[in-house]
Amino acid sequence: MPEITLTTLVILCLAAAAAGWIDAVVGGGGLLLLPALLLGLPHVPAAHVLGTNKAVAIVGTSGAAVTYLRKAPVRVGTAVRIGLMALAGSMAGAFFAAGISSDVLRPVIMVVLLAVAAFVMLRPSFGTAAGDGAGEKVTRARTVTAIVLVGGGIGFYDGLFGPGTGTFLVLALTAVLHLDLVTASANAKIVNVCTNAGALAMFAYQGTVLWQLAGLMAVFNLAGAMLGARMALRKGSDFVRGVLLVVVFSLVAKLGFDQWTA
Repeated sequence: MPEITLTTLVILCLAAAAAGWIDAVVGGGGLLLLPALLLGLPHVPAAHVLGTNKAVAIVGTSGAAVTYLRKAPVRVGTAVRIGLMALAGSMAGAFFAAGISSDVLRPVIMVVLLAVAAFVMLRPSFGTAAGDGAGEKVTRARTVTAIVLVGGGIGFYDGLFGPGTGTFLVLALTAVLHLDLVTASANAKIVNVCTNAGALAMFAYQGTVLWQLAGLMAVFNLAGAMLGARMALRKGSDFVRGVLLVVVFSLVAKLGFDQWTA
């Protein structure tokens, strides 16, 4: 492990806890965790930062998934199939990533996110137990659509570009499977575990994981994730909706800053 000051270590652990909380509620914890690692480890190769990020994130995601499994109606079989398709999609996206400039993708994703934010604000019933068909029986066609389009499509995006993948998963599962936002977050965690496991296996094989640092940060990430999952279950879809809008606007701001400084 590289030499890290106590102050930096404390900041990284707090960032891991906050990222775990955000990711458990609505996805998007990587918006905080990855930049914190990049800033805290400026002389560490990017591959090691990415590998360490995955090693931390998978622990919190798994903890949140277990918490949701105990109290939320998680469709494990469907979520795992979506996760496996997302894993395949991310590999395909990574294959094409070298030929596409992120400077082209950022404005497109920003427009999509702003449209999503407008939709969520103008449709207060979206993702509630009483709105937009939430809670109704899901047809086989919708399940297949979720596996192919949500898993494959968002997985491809994750491999191609990445930011906001967890948030897109929650929104897509809510829309396609007619889930409320809490249940969508729960199912998204299963998908995240699958995709994180695949990525972590590759990073571990390449030897680009700082295991000691990841282990310490993972403890805080797990605590934040379990707290976030419990708060989401207790406070319900309106709470998740509020956090979702904050995360979406934060992501737009980050992408805008990245575009401006590119």
